[in-house]
Amino acid sequence: MPEASINDITIAYETIGSDSDRPLLLIAGLSSQMVAWPDEFCRKLADGGHFVIRFDNRDCGLSTRIESGGVPDVEALMVAKLQGQPIDSPYTLSDMAADAVGLLDSLGLDRVHVCGLSMGGMIAQLIAVEYPDRVASMISMLSTTGEPELPGPTPEAIDAMISTPPLERSSYIRYLTGVYRAFAGGSEAFDAEASDTMAAQAYDRSFYLMGFPRQMAAIIACGSRADKLRQVKAPTLVIQGTCDPLVSIEHGQATANA
Repeated sequence: MPEASINDITIAYETIGSDSDRPLLLIAGLSSQMVAWPDEFCRKLADGGHFVIRFDNRDCGLSTRIESGGVPDVEALMVAKLQGQPIDSPYTLSDMAADAVGLLDSLGLDRVHVCGLSMGGMIAQLIAVEYPDRVASMISMLSTTGEPELPGPTPEAIDAMISTPPLERSSYIRYLTGVYRAFAGGSEAFDAEASDTMAAQAYDRSFYLMGFPRQMAAIIACGSRADKLRQVKAPTLVIQGTCDPLVSIEHGQATANA
């Protein structure tokens, strides 16, 4: 697996397709490894004329684990955020955006199409805001502006997100598919077999739980990006699910409006 030294850490990445094609950077969501972008999906993108770059965010997969950041209390941070208190996180989403841009530098790519899902969508938004010359277009999937007045997750989605995963492989696979099922919000499109495959691949590649609370702290600390998003000039596509109980359709509408 190729690695790049960026911002005093190491980022694991993979490219699919010809480097002479349109470069497309895929940014995964909270605690999700690069393989959350399925192999077949990436090959189809490459067959469609894209040079696909996928990578592990810091604190996930085979990239550097920021263990010096400790283990933030996610529930306490959520309460503090609701009370308007300042949030201290081991690193920020802007730091993670800088990691992604550093990866582009290491690959010699000046300007790319950027697609991010969930937390990855937040990072993609910040790249478009903070590094506008690097973004040919942006796709924000199942993400949000972070505005506090937007609807929150359902209790079931919150429980699934912050529940404690089991350590044993088969139990973990069942657990993660259950989380994905909860996040599907009753959609008939949910594919349990595909979810099992992705969960097994992630477990076998790198089983690491402590990155989740630190990435979650970065999300909580970020605040609203609505005003910043009004600066974005890159052509943008917003994709949001109507069944999503974690990030409801209103978050996609707010992103598009911003």
